[in-house]
Amino acid sequence: MSRFTIPRNIYFEEDALDTLKSFEGKKAALIIGGSSLKKNGNLDRIEKLLSEADIETKVFDGFNQEPTVKIVKDGAKAVESFDPDWIIGIGGGSVIDSAKAVWLFHEHPDLSFEDAAKPFTLPKLRTKAKFAGIPTTSGSGAEVSNLSVVTDDETNVKYPLADFELTPDVAIIDPSLVDSLPQHLIANTGMDAFTHTIEAYVAKPRTVFTDALAVGGGEILKEHLLSSYKGNKESRKQVHNAQAMAGMSFANAVLGNVHSLAHKSGPTFGIPHGLANAIYLPYVIEFNRTVVTDRYATFARKIGLEASSDEKLVDELIAYINQLNKDLGIQATLKEYGVSDEDFHKHVDTMAKNAVEDPCTGTNPRETSVEQMKELYEISFHGKVPSHA
Repeated sequence: MSRFTIPRNIYFEEDALDTLKSFEGKKAALIIGGSSLKKNGNLDRIEKLLSEADIETKVFDGFNQEPTVKIVKDGAKAVESFDPDWIIGIGGGSVIDSAKAVWLFHEHPDLSFEDAAKPFTLPKLRTKAKFAGIPTTSGSGAEVSNLSVVTDDETNVKYPLADFELTPDVAIIDPSLVDSLPQHLIANTGMDAFTHTIEAYVAKPRTVFTDALAVGGGEILKEHLLSSYKGNKESRKQVHNAQAMAGMSFANAVLGNVHSLAHKSGPTFGIPHGLANAIYLPYVIEFNRTVVTDRYATFARKIGLEASSDEKLVDELIAYINQLNKDLGIQATLKEYGVSDEDFHKHVDTMAKNAVEDPCTGTNPRETSVEQMKELYEISFHGKVPSHA
């Protein structure tokens, strides 16, 4: 038996934020990052709309870095005194991930992080509050997914908290919130979304439902990501929709080695998550193609690439991603990004071991040993093509 779970309500395109006026409740805790939401007036706009629903709001800010256990547990304690019936995460993927984890530990303050990190074992939520996600970047799909990626303070390793209980009740995908995104964020988050479409399409738990969303999102991203990066507002709206489609796909099909590699190296080397995904994606496709050439070829064909055989279609897909990364100003290797030889060799063994234990590795289409994961890190550092041994 398969399962497909998404938010109960998804509001999108122009004026989607207006749905806040129809929320029912008494108090809403607004989890945000830094000051940009305040400066651009969008926080005032959101608070005004909630006030029209007679909902009292309180802002909890400072969630402007990737969430750690300490950050989210401290946040849950702060939220507890306000006793909200809505927790609303407003920001990029890290902010919404933080808000989800705050929600989890608000509902279950005695839950240990070790237990929370066990996939699909979370206790029931919504005994105290419901959750809404409002993305201000176009990539993570956090507002529609059942994941919250949190870093262990002691080991500096990211762990995806995964459970359908974490699926938001409401997602609000308003394109006005991404009108002024800087180019580097459009590039990084856009490649995060594109990675979601490809990894979900080849992941072991994929279904007919997740396939349709992965391909649909991939088609839109191929047509609009680069023009969004160049400033086209219609394309920016289309990318904002596509990243949510990708999010719903991977939330149910899960992901693969690209994310496992990124989860463990991002905190170690300070690489933004989407950028890390973009670097690893071509190398992982090359590694996986021995077992899912047909899937990669079908995906390539459906998004408009052409070649005379499945093998050549996979070559075309890899070449397309490499060129897209270049056009978006994304480096081709970890070394080009700025990771030093010394730092890389100091951490690669530990990263490989931790990456194999990441939940995303279990759903990657090709089984992967610690030695093979280390090889993937090495080729992504140097830019060499992996062997198929």
